[in-house]
Amino acid sequence: MSEPPVGRALTAVAREEGGRLLALLADRLGGIELAEDALQDAYARAATSWDRDGVPANPPAWVYTVARNAGIDRLRREKAAGRRVARQARVLDAGVVDPRAGVAAPDAPEDGEARIAELAEVGDERLRLLLLCCHPALGRDAQVALTLRLAGGLTTAEIAASFLVPEATIAQRLVRAKRKIRAANIPLTIPADLSERAAVLTAVLGLIFNEGYVAHTAVAGTLTRAALADQAIMLTAIAADALPDEPELGGLLALELFHRSREAARVDATGRLVVLAEQDRTLWDRMLVARGYAVLAQAMSARRLGPWQVKALIAAEHTRPRTDWARIVRYHDMLLAMEPGPVAALSRAVALSERDGPEVGLDVVEAVEGLDGYHLLHATRGHLLERLGRGAEAAAAWRRAAALAGNPTEAAHAAERAASAERGRRPEAGPSPP
Repeated sequence: MSEPPVGRALTAVAREEGGRLLALLADRLGGIELAEDALQDAYARAATSWDRDGVPANPPAWVYTVARNAGIDRLRREKAAGRRVARQARVLDAGVVDPRAGVAAPDAPEDGEARIAELAEVGDERLRLLLLCCHPALGRDAQVALTLRLAGGLTTAEIAASFLVPEATIAQRLVRAKRKIRAANIPLTIPADLSERAAVLTAVLGLIFNEGYVAHTAVAGTLTRAALADQAIMLTAIAADALPDEPELGGLLALELFHRSREAARVDATGRLVVLAEQDRTLWDRMLVARGYAVLAQAMSARRLGPWQVKALIAAEHTRPRTDWARIVRYHDMLLAMEPGPVAALSRAVALSERDGPEVGLDVVEAVEGLDGYHLLHATRGHLLERLGRGAEAAAAWRRAAALAGNPTEAAHAAERAASAERGRRPEAGPSPP
């Protein structure tokens, strides 16, 4: 059953405009929590009003106006209550009753058209909200949850489902993060030195995209939580546009676009995983590929190459008709120098095995430490052992990969490869590069 028109309109506002609206409201009302409460109140009112009167011509402006009024009304009530308490305290001190004690009359309402016009002049509020969500004082889990909740418009339940944790856990993270922002008086401002904050923002957006691209909570026969992956792309595009002097955001956006372009080819009609080397490239979204190249070229024009740009170069190489594995190995050498670590070493081993043969790749894989709980390490071992004709060892490695894989489609693929190795069949194409 399709979602009713009012539900679709509200979902679109929350997903596409929610972060912008919240940023503008926070700036206008002077705080994140009040702005969020006002926005949720406006959504609730919209569900009733739009069902009765129809969806307005400009839904975001309607939501903003109602939320802004609700926030201002609350501020007035709190201000009036504060004045009333102060007057009552003075009366008690004097020992007399003041008949004038009461709530002050509200100010005259502002013109609705002016409020709607203000919505079109958001400026950098959305960027300020993204940077607040990724403040270094907050832990990474809190940064991810806040970015999705405040800037991305996802509900607490949706965030919890995306990361396979209880809803209460996400709710607690959000509460603690907001409390820390309030207690530390962290301002909704753009810091003078953006480099550190932009790096944190890029890492957080990369984590969000990765979870959407190979989702732990995807149902069998699928790999992706498309809405989460697309949300990450949207937020990355906003950040990259707002911070053109931070080329790593452009590198991440290009990487996301290249990966997302292959979505239609990643599983077959029966829901089985199709590894990169066997995908039908005619199913790839060439518009997303072209956009990825344009974004990457713009990022690299800054001549400040970073790891996200190198990862995008590797992904771009896989979009070409013939994969140049020698070039990909060089890119992995660069990446390993920039970000030394076991995952980068494993990725390089996959490229080495294609350029120099499975024995070379396996030697590198066997030297990688600290990834025993990472399913792609065992999947890579299984594939290389198959290529070397060591079926029993390959089957064991694939079974280990199946047990560790969080995504059910990846787990099913690894289990199938284990059975194939036990039967002594020739290996198919290997695992997609980590």
